[in-house]
Amino acid sequence: MEGRRAITRVEYTMSTDPIILKRDGDIATITLNNPAKRNALSLAGWHWLSETIESLDKDESLRCIIIQGAGDKAFAAGADISEFPEKRANAEQAYVYGLATDKALEQLLACRHPVIAMIRGACTGGGLEIAACCDMRIASQTARFGVPIKRIGHAFAPSEMKPLLDLVGKALVLEFLMEGQVIDATEALRHRLVNRVVDDAKLETEVKETAARIASGAPLAARMTKKVLNRLMNDPAPISEAETRESYTPCDSDDYREGFEAFIAKRPPKFKGS
Repeated sequence: MEGRRAITRVEYTMSTDPIILKRDGDIATITLNNPAKRNALSLAGWHWLSETIESLDKDESLRCIIIQGAGDKAFAAGADISEFPEKRANAEQAYVYGLATDKALEQLLACRHPVIAMIRGACTGGGLEIAACCDMRIASQTARFGVPIKRIGHAFAPSEMKPLLDLVGKALVLEFLMEGQVIDATEALRHRLVNRVVDDAKLETEVKETAARIASGAPLAARMTKKVLNRLMNDPAPISEAETRESYTPCDSDDYREGFEAFIAKRPPKFKGS
């Protein structure tokens, strides 16, 4: 496998690694780090992203993840097309390359922790795929969204299309793929592609405050919320009694007792994740 496990506590301006991971208490920030190419992901970058999400998913102490792009020009402009002649020159190579993309998106969708995409500038192609797999998307007014792969004669693979289709529906997906439309943040908000749009200067503060609100909640409850939501969205089978019972398991936690005791005492709860 190409690439290495992402390192921690390093600024993207000091590193050429494609993925940078930083930790601030119970909140982790992943930076897609290729600003010279609007944070386009190389094949190695997709591997790094998959490894990083897999590692964070196992971290019981984590409560929220933020994904951002390096610099102020882009969240991510998709895959690094400059390596396509060597690594994605035909259908078989594209399939193998797509396996790396699929794994990263699957890891992101399956991650137990809440994930926020902080979006400024270009959020296109694979960048939009990543954003669509996050739980929340907060964008600046400079954000632009699209999947202009028609320009290179490419189609969306099923695993790439489904998260976006679930999010915005058939009409907008076809505008992206068939017409090559790129929309601004206001239009993205109208289509519910993003949760909110804020001034560029306020984006980082808004995202950090959102992450802090999420992290202040009971993490076991947040993880169960994600699990139930994903089950309801992705499996049409009736909910079983076992699944219903499982949804109540946070009520056996110390955090649940802390929550209702704090509510009754009219004090802020202090959740420990147990």
